[in-house]
Parts: sequence; C-alpha cells; structure tokens
Amino acid sequence: MRIVLDGMGSDNHPLPEVDAAVQFASLYEEEVILVGDQDVLSSLLKELNPTDAPVSIVHAPDIFTMTDKLSGSSLRKARSSMGVAMDLLKSNEVDAVVSAGNTGGVMAVGLVRLGRIRGVKRPALMALFPVSSGGKCVVADIGANTECKPEYLVQFAIMGSVYAEILLDIDNPRVALISNGEEKGKGNDLVKKTYPLLMDIGLNFIGNVEGKELFGGGADVVIMDGFTGNILLKSSEAVAKMITQKLRQNLRSSIRTKIGAVLAMPAFLDLRKEMDPMEVGATPLLGLDGLVFVAHGRSNARALVNSLKLARQAVSLGLMNSLRDSIEHRLHSITTKGNK
Repeated sequence: MRIVLDGMGSDNHPLPEVDAAVQFASLYEEEVILVGDQDVLSSLLKELNPTDAPVSIVHAPDIFTMTDKLSGSSLRKARSSMGVAMDLLKSNEVDAVVSAGNTGGVMAVGLVRLGRIRGVKRPALMALFPVSSGGKCVVADIGANTECKPEYLVQFAIMGSVYAEILLDIDNPRVALISNGEEKGKGNDLVKKTYPLLMDIGLNFIGNVEGKELFGGGADVVIMDGFTGNILLKSSEAVAKMITQKLRQNLRSSIRTKIGAVLAMPAFLDLRKEMDPMEVGATPLLGLDGLVFVAHGRSNARALVNSLKLARQAVSLGLMNSLRDSIEHRLHSITTKGNK
C-alpha cells in the first residue's frame, strides 16, 4: 500500500507533514510519498528520518494557496503539490491522498484531476461526530456543497451509509435527515423534497431527526446540505471547547474541586481525547473517483498520522469499490423504478 501526503498543505507546512510521514511509515513499514518542493522536503526528511523509514519524495514546486481562486489558472497549476498528488492517484501509483490544504481547493483540484464516481453529482465531506452512546455518527455534507438539490442529498445518504458500514462496521445503518422537527412534513423545501426520495432507494431511512437525536445516537448517518453541516460542525467544536474551558476554570476554583479534579483526571483525559479534532485527523471527500482525505489546515503531526491511519483503513477495507458498487446498484434501482 502506498499513500501520498501533500507535503505543502498545512498552515505550518512542511514540518507536520514530514514528521507525520516518518512516524506513520515507521509504524506500519508502508511507503508514504511526500509531494512538494524537493529541496525543502529532503533536507527536513534527513533530519527527521534517522532510521530510514520508507518515505519518498515527488517534486512539485508550486503550492495551491488559501488565496488561490478555485478556477482558471490556479486549477491548472500542473506542478502544484495538490495537483501532483491527485495525478499519482489517478494513475494508480498510490492508493489514497491526504491533504491539509484548502478544502475548496482539494475538491476543485480533485474534480479536475480525478473526476467523479460514475453517477455521482457532487462529492461530500463526511465527518464522524461522537454520540452519547459512545459510538460515532456519520454526518454529511459538512461544507463541500453549500447549495444542494434533493438528488445530491440522496447520493450523500448512499455514500454515508457505505462509509458507516465499512469504516464503523455498522450493519444496515440508520439514515436520517436533519430537520427542525421529527415529523414527516417538517423542514425546508430541500428536506421535504428529499424525504420521499430517501424512502425509495433501499436504505434504512428512519426519517427526520433534530440535533438532539444526532448527538443522542438516534441515527448512524445524518444527511444535510453543506451550509447547514458546516455551521453544525463549527458550532459543535466551539461548544466543546467552551465546555472544556469552563470545566477547567471551575475545577481550579477551590481546594476541594482541585482534589476532585485530580481524582477524575483519567475520565477528563478520555473525554478530551474523544472530542479532540486532532484525534480524528481527516474527513473523507467521498464521490471523487479516488480516495481523498482532507485534514484541517491547523493539523499537527499527530493529526496527520491519524489522517494517514484513516486512509490506510479505508484502503484496506475496500471502501472505494464498495462505494462504486453501492452507487451503481442504488442509482440503477431508482432509474428502473422511474421508468416503470
């Protein structure tokens, strides 16, 4: 297995990328290909890789920056690290791509270089949200598509269901639509038009859910447009951070609470780890014709190692083939029913 890591993606590139590549390659003894400026990456790799872990470099002198427009010449930067990484995946020289670069850029470059899985209208970003039961819930889309049509949400549901089956080992995942009420008639126009379509494609569709059911474990896959999903994601991260800060302040307020904090420290550390975005690492951009994972721009080496682990798991479990098969089968089923 070979995974390519965009060496110039993160806000603090390339140190986190090189460090992560060495750690991951040392752990699994599997090759990681760093793509970026040869001179910059090679000097850092010599410093961080004394044991000669299987890390190689593919030269790409250009960088797709956060300020680049998602069209025209920027997307045609043939030698950008992001573009070269996608080309390696397109030519089957690697099994997956991980990048902490501009999310919009990853999607745009991926569409240009890789294209979409046959039948897919829009790729979607899938996030794993912790739920009160201790498991995870797949949430899509979390920001790749701010404007959506009902058919897009149907395809997000198919891909999200496959992701939950393959990566979370959930048999027949419960799929739901996020809405402002559980009743069938609730929601905006998009939700109302999507609802009947999801009832007719063979998924385990359980209807609408509110935010409390999402976090309460009421569904395994929750679908929404990217505008709603991005607000949900960032609001959830902000609330989690605020609660952690408030808890820390209160636990330091007196001798009694400080003693209690020491006794409860293992539980607090477990909770902090579960809610830490760096532990998740990356989110898959599903729907592209290749496995692509997008990490946060602020990713450190730990986050990128976890991103590479997730990519490795997806490749090992055959996620790409499962996506292709499920999309072809279910979209064919819809077409067949529509022609009767």
